[in-house]
Amino acid sequence: MTDTPAPPASTTGDRLVAAGAVVFVLGALATVVTVAPLFLGTEPFPPVAYWLCMLMGLGFAIAGVGLLWSIAAQRRQARGA
Repeated sequence: MTDTPAPPASTTGDRLVAAGAVVFVLGALATVVTVAPLFLGTEPFPPVAYWLCMLMGLGFAIAGVGLLWSIAAQRRQARGA
């Protein structure tokens, strides 16, 4: 039987990536909803709806920070081993 190392426990970086993905999906849904009136010929939504589209970029940024955080943690762990 070989000794395989156990995967590391969920880190802060992993949680940030997951949270960023959720925020990104919410922003993507808001984008679809705000663009739909253009194709349906209905009245556009108020400007607040367009601001919700910014969640897509925010989610991408959060996930990027989480990715960099995970990389740094893995480098620290590899240096310590």
